[in-house]
Amino acid sequence: MMILYMSAIFVRAVCAVLLLTPNGRISEARALQGASHSKTQSVSAEDSGALFIKGESALRNGNLDAAEAAFRAVVAANPQAGGAYANLGVIAMRRKSWDQALKLLQRAEALEPRVPGIRLNIGLVKYQRGDYAGAIAPLASVVHDQPDSQQARYLLGLSDLFAGRSEDALSVLEPLWTEMSDNLMYLYVLSMAANKSGEKEKEERALNRLVEIGSDRPEFHLLRGKAYLNRRETEKAVAELERAANQNPNLPFVHMNLGIAYMRQGDRNRAEEEFRRDISIEPEVPDTYELLGEYFLRAGNNEQAEHFFREALRRNAGMAEAQFGLAKIYLAQRKFKEALAEIDSALRLGSDVQSAHYLRGRILTKLGRREEAQKEMIIASRMADAGGPREQDALDENRVPHPELAQPPQ
Repeated sequence: MMILYMSAIFVRAVCAVLLLTPNGRISEARALQGASHSKTQSVSAEDSGALFIKGESALRNGNLDAAEAAFRAVVAANPQAGGAYANLGVIAMRRKSWDQALKLLQRAEALEPRVPGIRLNIGLVKYQRGDYAGAIAPLASVVHDQPDSQQARYLLGLSDLFAGRSEDALSVLEPLWTEMSDNLMYLYVLSMAANKSGEKEKEERALNRLVEIGSDRPEFHLLRGKAYLNRRETEKAVAELERAANQNPNLPFVHMNLGIAYMRQGDRNRAEEEFRRDISIEPEVPDTYELLGEYFLRAGNNEQAEHFFREALRRNAGMAEAQFGLAKIYLAQRKFKEALAEIDSALRLGSDVQSAHYLRGRILTKLGRREEAQKEMIIASRMADAGGPREQDALDENRVPHPELAQPPQ
């Protein structure tokens, strides 16, 4: 993932902000810091400039503590230093402190609204938090200002896709064909967008190109297997995924996807084994813990299910699927208030599917809040009539997790 940071030279009342753009070039934006300054304020500005350069050097060298100290000193001396807030946001991003990063970057954007790199980083943060719908606006604004920004366009396409806007995703991603049609991941994502948009010819074009350049690499077989999972062609998916696993037993995510495929075939023991193998390779990926939580929930082992849902949330506090699973557990245990808190949190995080509203209605009924429960049931019924998203269960055939796309390309 490319995170943009800002470099600045402070000279009295004028701040020259140098922005590293996605294509590696440097562009300049100027922001007036005030109409007049006293002699004391000018000295302060010069000191701020030295601190900014010090922080920039530390950030480049990966010394996040020193960089943070320098940039915080800059904003203490000059609260209008948008570049310093932007770099504090970058530091928080590198620490994966997404909430803090978003606050700092939004402060930077308010001070430097014309700098697209800040909006790109806001989009990156929202994408990393799983707020795909929220990432669309800032990323679309970057694509509008910089139509040739490959990273912004690709990330916008991913956000559209995961927000359920597959047709928008396809239109955003297609212009990247010339420069990215040798990229396996791009071709896989493009095929997903085409599949969900009902564009069979475009899907076949992307998949044929995937086969053409994929050769016999395990990564190719992994992506082809996932494509078959998306198309619900489970037997073909198993063949491709097993081939990938045989070629590279330590390939990240291949065992997770094999676990999903085996679950669809009813081979529960092999599914559990594959999920645990994936965790041994990638122990910080929340999706696999969530999958094991669903596995044990289906097996009626609520204790183990809760454990794995909690492990998923420890790695991603905004994982709606895990909170949905906890809500089901607490409903079964007659912990109705706890169940309501979890399903409400899942809905706030974007889990707006039929089964979530149906579950909330059941919980409200148990709490004696029948009028509210009836409203939820009506919402669920309307979504069913409209053919809206039905399931939240990660092991349902309508959903395949994509943790390999959590890190957008540089």
